[in-house]
This record gives sequence, C-alpha cells and structure tokens, in this order.
Amino acid sequence: MTSRRPFGGRGAGLGLALVSAVAFGGSGVAAKPLIEAGLDPLHVVWLRAAGAAVVMLPLAWIHRDLPRRRPALLLGFGLLAVAGVQACYFAAISRIPVGVALLVEYLAPALVLGWVRFVQRRPVTRAAAFGVVLAVGGLACVVEVWAGLRFDVVGLLLALGAACCQVGYFVLSDQGGDAGDEAPHPLGVIAYGLLVGTAVLTVIARPWSMEWSLLAGTARMDGTPVAAFLLLGWIVLLATALAYVTGVVSVRRLSPAVAGVVACLEAVVATVLAWVLLGEHLSLPQIAGGVVVLLGAFIAQSSTPAAPSAGPVAGSAPAGKRTAGEELSGARDPA
Repeated sequence: MTSRRPFGGRGAGLGLALVSAVAFGGSGVAAKPLIEAGLDPLHVVWLRAAGAAVVMLPLAWIHRDLPRRRPALLLGFGLLAVAGVQACYFAAISRIPVGVALLVEYLAPALVLGWVRFVQRRPVTRAAAFGVVLAVGGLACVVEVWAGLRFDVVGLLLALGAACCQVGYFVLSDQGGDAGDEAPHPLGVIAYGLLVGTAVLTVIARPWSMEWSLLAGTARMDGTPVAAFLLLGWIVLLATALAYVTGVVSVRRLSPAVAGVVACLEAVVATVLAWVLLGEHLSLPQIAGGVVVLLGAFIAQSSTPAAPSAGPVAGSAPAGKRTAGEELSGARDPA
C-alpha cells in the first residue's frame, strides 16, 4: 500500500536492495587486508561505525526528535544491526574466509523460521522447512564437515552470531513502516543506530589502544599493496553509509522477507570479490554448497509471510497479504 511504502515504487525498492547487497558485500574484502596488516577486528568495526556515524551526523540533527519518540527502536538497531552484525562478522573473517563467513551469516532466513516455529509457536509451511534443510545441508558442504570441520569453530560461531543479529536488522528496519507520516524516518534510524553502535563499540573495542599509524601505511590485497586509508574510505562510505541507507529504505519499500531474499546476493558478491581480490578460492563442493545455501535461504524466506499473519500457518498468505515470492513476482492475491 502507498501509505506503508512512502519511499518510491517497488522497482526502486528492488534496485536499492540490490545496491545495498553489493555495497555490504564489499565490506569484508576491504576489511580483511586491514586486519591482516595488524588492526584488531574490533578496531576495524569501530572505525567503520564511527566514520559512518560522523558522515550521518547532520541527519541525526535533522531528526533529533527521534530518540524521544522511538528510543527502544534506536537502541535495538544500534546494538543488533550495527554493533552486533559488524563485530561478529569482522571477527569471523579474521579466522575464516570471507565467503564462508557470509554464507553462514545467510542462514538468517532459517533462524527467522526457527523464531516463528519455536518462539511464536506457529506452524511453518513444508516449503519453508525444506528451505531450512537445504540451507543447513549446503552449509555442511561449505565447511566440508566430511573433512573434520576444516574451519575454525570459533569463527563459525561468530558468523552464526552475525546471522542472529542480521535477523534483527531486517525486522527492525521495517518497524513503523506502516505508520504513514508517523513512521520513523529511515535515515534518522540509521544515523542514531550508528551513534548507538559506535558508543557500544567504543566500550568494547577501546580504540585508544589502536595502532593508528597502521592507517597511514599500506595493506595487501592478494600481494598487491593498497593504501590503508583508501580501504577505510571504502568501508565507511560504501560498505556502511551507502549500504545501510539503501538497505533500510529498501526494506521499507518492500518487506523484510523480500529484502532478505535480495540481500542473499551479498554472499555471492563477497565470495566473487574475495576470489578476485584476495585470492580466497573455494573448492567445487564449497561452491555447490554455497549455491544450495542461497537456494535454501531463498525458499525459506520466500515462504515466510511479508507481515505477521493472523492465520495459524507461517508461510501461507492471509487475505490481503502477499508472501515474499508473490511480492517478487508481482502476483496478486486471489479474490
């Protein structure tokens, strides 16, 4: 409905979701060389959040009434969508390949289904359950469980933590989207979310202990020297400010379900960039497993209602509502 989606048309929403996926997908590729150059992962996360918060500061001033109106939303967005996702993901890529970390992170649709089934205690459709099984099976191929779990277990758990926080990102991005003129402006939510996330990360990361001189040097991308400040600019401006703005606005235009489906492309973008720029090659079973993870995530996410339903089954659209798959195809509800 136009009252719920005030930030452009559906095509614009899909385009913004695609831009967000590409922008987010480049964060790990730019961050990993800085981490390998000697920066602590939490310090890179702090630089990312703090830099983007400074960029978005004018918008925080414009929407300065937002903390009074929606304090819980801003606190949740800052803790989960900013500090939680980024800290877990960057810590994960310091231990496991970028592509693997993101593929684990995109188990988020399965976690959404788990929330629906075990927390909200609503049944889920067979298609959604099948998507979860596919995603988990694909993940087993990505981490090559037959070889005794080749990847660092702590790294995998951190990537799973990023997946849990990503669920909060999509859910919170849509909060208030159906409130019309009373809806919290997405740019204000992002600006204050970055400020909250920066405050939390300052306590955790203790940036005053950072080796600031490393930012004046170079880092190496698969052996090629790159100025550290250019990588930091990539992370702050493209992979954070642009990624969050386009991502949150796209969720408002579409729904968490549809935006989540498009966001799965982030894993593809990150894997390809890591392959080309970092030399992180995946084996054929891992590539096949990654495809299965994304397919499972798509099925699980597209079988979830775009909005909470009054009906008893998650994944079956109630009257007047469309599932994510129907929203993507533009199919209309039956009379």
